[in-house]
Amino acid sequence: MDYQNRAGSKFGGGGVASTSATNADRRERLRKLALETIDLDKDPYFFKNHVGSFECRLCLTVHQNDGSYLAHTQGRKHQTNLARRAAREQKEGRAGTDPVTGLPIGMVGAQVSVRKNVVKIGRPGYKITKIRDPVTRQQGLLFQLQYPEISPDVQPKVRFMSAYEQKVDDPPDKNFQYMLVAAEPYETCGFKLQAREVDRTNDRFWTWWDEDLNEFWVQVMFKTEREERYSGVPGLAPAGLPRR
Repeated sequence: MDYQNRAGSKFGGGGVASTSATNADRRERLRKLALETIDLDKDPYFFKNHVGSFECRLCLTVHQNDGSYLAHTQGRKHQTNLARRAAREQKEGRAGTDPVTGLPIGMVGAQVSVRKNVVKIGRPGYKITKIRDPVTRQQGLLFQLQYPEISPDVQPKVRFMSAYEQKVDDPPDKNFQYMLVAAEPYETCGFKLQAREVDRTNDRFWTWWDEDLNEFWVQVMFKTEREERYSGVPGLAPAGLPRR
């Protein structure tokens, strides 16, 4: 920094830095120090949201750039929260461990979720059929997926994902959502659907696993525009049903 030509300083000597200049210089030094010691790709608390800002999951703070986040990691608040979490994990995780399994005594014999390394064998075959309810006039889709080589005692799972959660289409389009179907050892299938509300009432959304044919069926029915617009309005009869 240039400390010359500041108020209260002598000619040829270092000037008196203001408080804002001192803070800016401190943040810059902390950022350079963090760049040498921290890898953001391995930081479990570093998160980039959908608007391009950076968040600290530990301190619940938002930063406009990576330099601001790195300076935050060297600050007192972040370091204090790190120390608190480490003390809590040490107290909860290491106190009363079983000498054989290394797990807490309360978890011995319990079901523990372990990430398994499964070799993927490709995508399953699938068929999609457009359907329509003759009474309510609701539109929907019927998915049929074949898993001939599925692992024993495994049933496919279904999950809906918003456009801002996925990493395939960039930039994300809020007019679409994604339905994921996962079953080991096959790759996870993703279907791009319109961002319409799924009707989960009266068994309009259902899944069925055929163990004999190793086929998985999923029916998705979308609410009508009338139901989406007036959803939750008291006294409004569902589409296709008469009013009293």
